[in-house]
Amino acid sequence: MAKISHAQWSSKLTFILAATGSAVGLGNIWKFPYMVGESGGAAFVLVYLICIALVGLPILVAEWLLGRRGQKNPINTMADLAKQEGRSKGWVLLGISGVLGAFVILSFYSVIGGWSLSYTLGSVTGDFSGQDADGIGALFNGLLASPGTLLLWHSLFMILVIGIVARGVTAGLEGAVRTLMPALGIILVVLVGYGLFSGYFGEAISFMFNPDWSKLGGDVVLAAMGQAFFTLSLGMGIMMAYGSYLGEDVDLLGTARTVIILDTLFALIAGLAIFPIVFANGLDPSSGPGLIFVTLPLAFGNMTGGVVIGLLFFLLLTFAALTSAISLLEPVVETVEERTPLSRVGATLVAGAATWALGIAALLSFNAWSEVSLLGLSIFDFLDTLTSKYLLPLTGLLAVVFVGWFLDGDKVRRELGLGDTGSKLWNLTTRFIAPIGVVVVFVSSL
Repeated sequence: MAKISHAQWSSKLTFILAATGSAVGLGNIWKFPYMVGESGGAAFVLVYLICIALVGLPILVAEWLLGRRGQKNPINTMADLAKQEGRSKGWVLLGISGVLGAFVILSFYSVIGGWSLSYTLGSVTGDFSGQDADGIGALFNGLLASPGTLLLWHSLFMILVIGIVARGVTAGLEGAVRTLMPALGIILVVLVGYGLFSGYFGEAISFMFNPDWSKLGGDVVLAAMGQAFFTLSLGMGIMMAYGSYLGEDVDLLGTARTVIILDTLFALIAGLAIFPIVFANGLDPSSGPGLIFVTLPLAFGNMTGGVVIGLLFFLLLTFAALTSAISLLEPVVETVEERTPLSRVGATLVAGAATWALGIAALLSFNAWSEVSLLGLSIFDFLDTLTSKYLLPLTGLLAVVFVGWFLDGDKVRRELGLGDTGSKLWNLTTRFIAPIGVVVVFVSSL
């Protein structure tokens, strides 16, 4: 293994918190609970767990393993490992694709993080109080129609992210996740507690966990496989960057299992926090992203204690967005820092400013540049499509194929502490099941 040449996680626990924080994002708060409810409840959860064991876990471990082997940013790591293994220099594209994916995703993710900040303030100032559906819809449409307001919140969100990442691995990333992740957990517990007394907690339980095997068609299995891939921040260079700060003593397989369990628990508990409010107010649980910024604010504005519950919910959303955003900026900063003469602070400022600038193009696509299209898509939708349908599946596929087929198998087995049976399972999943799973997700998304 390469000599450790840069920062290291101070403990296994902080690494687990950071990796879980990266995985727990905006999608966990609304998308996964909704998918569970609409796709067979407990039956979907079972299929999802099988998919995450066969697709998500091997790719997660593969990305950590590559990062720990290289002890550098994803681009330099792949250049070095390809050379060591006598493989084509073209494998550096794996690193480039991951870093580029993280950079592009953060540019528009920050815009949504800005919406969450805006709504956190709005919940305090009573913007939702007494509003009807048209009033809440007008609030959201007004936010999207104002370039200046979107720019303000996008900029504030990026300043928070840059401020955290600039402080480095120990003071910045670790300090943030040690505060934000427990805060996320506490807020979720308080919201679930509220749901318990809403009179609709049983309905939420039934919606999410009542197994309905009749719904488990091919579409549902595909959705579970896609969620298993996207929920863990795979294919974004994040886990390779985080892996580069790992020492040899960390059990990658055991740690991956812990992160997957925590990520899934956060998502399921989020559903138990949100759906009692949804059902108590006669709202539509399947309203997607609109559930957060249109449907739920309507409920908060017309319920007892809505100001407090709304504030807690949008704080939860903002904290989840922040933990994911700092992880998205990290591989970009690590790459700039290690490939230029810039210091950590300088690299963060450059990477953050470039991301912020691309984010301006994304936010303008809702108003001033609404007529501008790329391949028939708005700028925001183009950036989303480029990453989710192409860059992420490509990077995840390349990572697991490189580890499964091109790294020295005996070294990998020793590094992961695998016996004969474990080795056979590892080879089966990394060489065949996980790559085929990603290809299926890729093709179906097209």
